[in-house]
Amino acid sequence: MNKGSISLAFFAMMFSTVLHAQQIQLPVARNIQEAVDKGTRTMNGKPGEKYWQNRASYDLKINFNPDTRLVSGTVDITYINNSPDVLHSVVFKLYTDLYKGGAMRSMPIEERDISKGMAIEKILVNNKQQDVGKATIEGTNMIVPVDAVAPSQQVHFSITYSYILNAGSHIRTGAIEDGAYFIAYSFPRIAVYDDIDGWNMAEYLGTYEFYNDFCDFDVAVTVPGGYAVWGTGDLVNCNEVYTAKICDRLKAAETGDNFVNVIEEADLNSNNVTQEHDLNTFRFQAKNVTDFAFATSNHYIWKSTSLVVDSSTGRRTRVDAVFNPAHKDYYDVVKEAQKTVEYMSYRFPKWPYPYPHETVFDGLDKMEYPMMVNDVPQEGALASFSLGSHEIFHTMFPFYMGINETKYGWMDEGWATIGEWLLTPMYLPGVTDSFAVDGYEAAAGTEIDLPIMTPSTQMQGIYYEDASAFAINSYPKPGLGYLYVKDLLGDELFFKGLHYYINTWHGKHPIPYDFFNCMNIGSGKNLDWFWKIWFFDQGYPDLGIASVNPAKKQVIVTSKGSKPVPVDVTVYFNDNTTEQIHRSVAVWEKGAKTITLNYTSTKPVSKVELGNYFDADTNSADNLWMNK
Repeated sequence: MNKGSISLAFFAMMFSTVLHAQQIQLPVARNIQEAVDKGTRTMNGKPGEKYWQNRASYDLKINFNPDTRLVSGTVDITYINNSPDVLHSVVFKLYTDLYKGGAMRSMPIEERDISKGMAIEKILVNNKQQDVGKATIEGTNMIVPVDAVAPSQQVHFSITYSYILNAGSHIRTGAIEDGAYFIAYSFPRIAVYDDIDGWNMAEYLGTYEFYNDFCDFDVAVTVPGGYAVWGTGDLVNCNEVYTAKICDRLKAAETGDNFVNVIEEADLNSNNVTQEHDLNTFRFQAKNVTDFAFATSNHYIWKSTSLVVDSSTGRRTRVDAVFNPAHKDYYDVVKEAQKTVEYMSYRFPKWPYPYPHETVFDGLDKMEYPMMVNDVPQEGALASFSLGSHEIFHTMFPFYMGINETKYGWMDEGWATIGEWLLTPMYLPGVTDSFAVDGYEAAAGTEIDLPIMTPSTQMQGIYYEDASAFAINSYPKPGLGYLYVKDLLGDELFFKGLHYYINTWHGKHPIPYDFFNCMNIGSGKNLDWFWKIWFFDQGYPDLGIASVNPAKKQVIVTSKGSKPVPVDVTVYFNDNTTEQIHRSVAVWEKGAKTITLNYTSTKPVSKVELGNYFDADTNSADNLWMNK
């Protein structure tokens, strides 16, 4: 080929590449486009010039009686309307009404836990008492009419309420055993009013999770003497509620790298933990967080340590494990949690852990809350670390990033899933975390395999064998998508994109397009071809070995499915050595259906194998070639 032909071929190839990139456009829903047109969102990854979000400050006074499981209190809220709209009503979330008789729910509860729901005993609006009957309760939503709240104005609420904490049917909150309780969603809180949907009216059914504004919390939790309390935020009155010895140990844990037994069995046996009062009031303060949760026990031990999470400032995060000493599998949890926070700060996502503490509490669920985790004990290091790292990873997504996980479960669960996959082998070298990929492979391409972009609220009760549409679209599919992009970009560009997204949207409410566009802009690579195929389109992954030519040292791999996955080939030789060949999903960008791979060794080949655990494949029958 002469130089002129080479130049023509080069420019033809470049034109084809540019044309291909220009032809790929992500579908944009009408309500999203309206937000772009109004100037609250953009298609360049940044908030629009007119972006806004509402916020509030909460002053909570919560009383908990372990004998009756009565939770009662008063919540004072100052709510700021930063929207351009006049509000004539304010919507509250009563999440505990999941247990109310007649409530819609996506999972059964025990008959003993069916309750009257949250009793709203008094409502004051701007210091004027309102007829409680004027508040409309629909499922887990309470709509309170108010005098017009204009843009930039605020409204103040004072609500007195009570409910009975569930004894069983532990769905993210409730009694754990006598003397131990995890209490979440324990107060009326204002729903999100945003630029996309207005009020978030989706009812809580027990499966899909939560969407809250960033708020400030000043909380007083009152419990009987002998009960310790752990909660979101900083404990600001240690010496009023704990003995001096406990406070000294806690301070040592917060300021050093050593593992400290803050509460030991000996302290419990000698009743030398809390101040000798009939009631103790624990005060917590948390700024710019999306929720408040707390846990309490009169017989749990407390192990703690801290570490520097930001080497540039020396800022530390305290890490706790609080548990029943009879649960021997929990003794390593504080170390596992500490390593998780370390890995997150320095290795993935390589972002300084944003909050002052993370407390893992021995409970009956597998659930995350700001600065708190409610984790059932797990047998063995793999199960324990995998679960703990997954739940702690949620600190970034959704809490730090303010994600609407009610609507887009994959925007937080997918990240916790890849976090679990990547962090587990850091802690346990040579171990593969096997969470969730098999379930996706089993359901991929079936009727329930909806596009990831399907709102989570639209996927309730859709199952194929043991897999649900909600589960595969929340956990493995997006997790694999993130993993494949990381592989395609390489760590340098991937972290540039991810950090651009985090830096741009933390403390705000990003939607999927904000993520896609931030990754494109931050990495400098237009990935819309991949976002469209993996997140918007239906289809399934299926690679196979088309042929092997030992004479040419050549393996041809074919893509029979429509979802792109990496190509991993292992060539086995007669002397029991191997050669690995890897290609990222980039090989499928231009629509190729086959690729040719060349290995280097001249040794006789015994077999060729395609795939690894994270290369999703609906049919592995054609992934092995034997030299006969």
